[in-house]
Amino acid sequence: MSDKKASLSVDGLEEPIDLPLYSGTIGPDVVDIRALAAKGYFTYDPGYVSTASCESKITYIDGEKGVLLHRGYAIEDLAKNSDYLETCYLLLHGELPNEAEYQEFSGIIGKHTMVHESIARFFLGFHYDSHPMAMMCGVVGALSAFYHDSLDINDERHRVISAHRLIAKMPTLAAMCYKHSQGQPFMYPNNSLSYSENFLHMMFGTPCDTEIDVNPVLARAMDKIFLLHADHEQNASTSTVRLAGSSGANPFACIAAGIATLWGPAHGGANEAVLSMLEEIGDVSNIDKFIARAKDKNDPFRLMGFGHRVYKNFDPRAKVMKETCDEVLNELGLENDQLLKIAKRLEQIALEDPYFIEKKLYPNVDFYSGIIMKAIGIPTDMFTVIFATGRTVGWITHWHEMLSEPFRIGRPRQLYTGNTLREVNSRKER
Repeated sequence: MSDKKASLSVDGLEEPIDLPLYSGTIGPDVVDIRALAAKGYFTYDPGYVSTASCESKITYIDGEKGVLLHRGYAIEDLAKNSDYLETCYLLLHGELPNEAEYQEFSGIIGKHTMVHESIARFFLGFHYDSHPMAMMCGVVGALSAFYHDSLDINDERHRVISAHRLIAKMPTLAAMCYKHSQGQPFMYPNNSLSYSENFLHMMFGTPCDTEIDVNPVLARAMDKIFLLHADHEQNASTSTVRLAGSSGANPFACIAAGIATLWGPAHGGANEAVLSMLEEIGDVSNIDKFIARAKDKNDPFRLMGFGHRVYKNFDPRAKVMKETCDEVLNELGLENDQLLKIAKRLEQIALEDPYFIEKKLYPNVDFYSGIIMKAIGIPTDMFTVIFATGRTVGWITHWHEMLSEPFRIGRPRQLYTGNTLREVNSRKER
């Protein structure tokens, strides 16, 4: 915070309105416009592209420079030297854990990986071909009916317990969504495995298997996907979680609201859209035709997985994901897979073609994560569920941060352009 001020002159007002100007530790200054309401004015900012809705210490993004920091640590550094659970601890507690703290945290998460047995029967209410995100929305929202012993949002201990439960149970629920769609029995978690190994075990293992065999390369790739999606500042789903939480809603309801928002194709569905695009292209020989369409302003076709609304230079997560993508494809020997060949050719064009370079349409994290999950054997409609699994720690951390400080219920204003006062006549007179 600072003593700096901005001054706003408005036609019709004799004196300008003084507005406080605040500075964060990094990033642009913000103008506190709350005093405008007393003068009869609101700001107009569709999509909140120029509005800071809260103060936060969790994540910082500089889209122009391609910077993403979690609690001050660069995402590339975390991806190289940390793992997902360590990043979860960092987001929740503000500092990276030492060895003892990490082991304790891992143990706590392990104790919460199972879900109430009645939840398995809850899944029977969904048709087998229901979209997995529909199941996730319903089941996560219903968790408050099973774990209502720690729903006092004013009790910090309750909030932490709920955070641990959600981080631990989301991979279990995600795998259950997949198993239900396949008509296969659910797999119980095995806490001798790491977080990501456990997820792949519950996804692809069966009771018929005599041994647990999780490929370590694929487990590391899965861990990177979770880590790189752990948090991304005030995006649509995180803002939704905060807005829902400002009403006093329980944490499971708030996370379900975040999942519903993430389901939108403009948000969490981007990596799913990448695979749909590759299938539409169909063959490497068709790429030039689709590239021409992408360059045509009058053609509605868009290349999915290129560029980013926030990052105007490059997506720092994509660099990490590209390396992981290459490791997975080499491990699985999928160089001749048709869709993956299309993807690799598109990547080459985007990095070399002057049109893409000029417009900064670089491959983003969704492009590479979609390819990796396809290579692992994860169905396209599960992509957003996995995104939600990784992002849960970010959602619950923002929720916890908001409730730890004084807050007000969210109540955006509007620019009303409808009818003025009218009288209701009888139907015969209309």
